[in-house]
Amino acid sequence: MITKVYYDSPGSDTGSNASLNGEYIRLTNKRSTVINLKGYYVRDKAGYVYSFTSDFKVAAGNSIIIYTGKGTNAGTKRYWGRSWYVWNNDGDAAYLRNSSGSLVDSCSWGKGSGYTNC
Repeated sequence: MITKVYYDSPGSDTGSNASLNGEYIRLTNKRSTVINLKGYYVRDKAGYVYSFTSDFKVAAGNSIIIYTGKGTNAGTKRYWGRSWYVWNNDGDAAYLRNSSGSLVDSCSWGKGSGYTNC
């Protein structure tokens, strides 16, 4: 499930990698068993997509974070690799879909404090 979206990175939106990685989405496995996210994807209203293209297992109760910018994927930290922001500060929506395209979860927000807990 989508549990948090930090849609407005701290400070000015300069487009620097540090600023881009201040924007992220957190997914949490709320099931009682391990889930493999292979084939799952996250997208916004505009259609920007982050896909899990290989096996990626998340233990029950654990969370992962997908940062907007560049970095080295390791453990629970994943990087979208974008050079500009995904999540709109004045309102947007995040969608999590499984490998067959079915909606698993969504989270939307309007202009607010810079992040939303879903």
